[in-house]
Amino acid sequence: MSETDRRTVIKSASVGLAAGALAQGLAPAAAAQQTAAAEPTWSAEYWAQKGAVKLWMWRKRVGAPTPGDTRPVLMLVHGSSNSSRSSFDLSVPGRGEYSMMDVFARYGFDVWTMDHEGYGHSQSTEGNSDIASGAEDLAAGAVVIARETGLKKFHYFGESSGALRAAVLAMRRPELVDRLVLSAFTYTGEGSPTLKKRAEQVEFFRTHNRRKRDREMIRSIFTRDHPGVADPAVAEALADAELKFGDMVPTGTYLDMTAHLPVVDPTKVTCPVLLLRGEYDGISAEADLLNFYRQLPNNDRQYITLPYAAHALVFGINRHQTWYVTRSFLDMPPAQAV
Repeated sequence: MSETDRRTVIKSASVGLAAGALAQGLAPAAAAQQTAAAEPTWSAEYWAQKGAVKLWMWRKRVGAPTPGDTRPVLMLVHGSSNSSRSSFDLSVPGRGEYSMMDVFARYGFDVWTMDHEGYGHSQSTEGNSDIASGAEDLAAGAVVIARETGLKKFHYFGESSGALRAAVLAMRRPELVDRLVLSAFTYTGEGSPTLKKRAEQVEFFRTHNRRKRDREMIRSIFTRDHPGVADPAVAEALADAELKFGDMVPTGTYLDMTAHLPVVDPTKVTCPVLLLRGEYDGISAEADLLNFYRQLPNNDRQYITLPYAAHALVFGINRHQTWYVTRSFLDMPPAQAV
């Protein structure tokens, strides 16, 4: 059998598998997963435009896009200190899988992420890239995703200040958000020892639009809450990936999280929500999260604490649990009204 014939057979088998899965009533992502082993991961970069600001986007999925392929979109939203690919598409040789993008592409999602203003490949400006600005970035990115996929609503997974950005988007642009995962989220900041300590620098954040983010600071992300819940090699790989963009990042999210919380009104977040917290997280306090959770108007909501995990869930030794509960929430079949 020629290589061309072999690929034709594989493609035909994939179509049959997907059709069979859909006939069984599986969610679109679950149906798409059954074809994942037959094709390699495909990736591409894009640029979004927020006014005069250019924002870099990265996309991964199993197989190149084809007309009529409407697998669900998952947008991953990075936090305060690292850009998009180092957060969600990190390679740590010899230490296992750390690319959430690859994992969810294999699960059957069309996975996107972006560098917020002042981070990574995206344009740096005189601004401080605060939470509101980050939500505007996501809205600009949604224009690109809609153009490329034909879809109008997308799933969002935000971590730390990325969760705040995604929640503000859900509050202001509910028509864009399907299901929302808020990982390492904070509401009022009450009960957070990390934010209390960080607030000692609030005047610096008010008067400076950028702050130092060197290798030691990146290492501290993995040790400040509970040593041992992450592999030190991951911190080094993350620093290697990030420091090529320099050792400074914007202060806006730090200022918001130390001086302006709450920035999200839970009563205005109407989409389904999963609140996800590591048991040792020094920012995401349980009582604060439960206060937020109780006010969410949509009863399609979940609150989950993951054991032996800290703030950076996607980098922990138990990151597989993060993937599992996130996928289960995103693949939740729709409820039928009675």
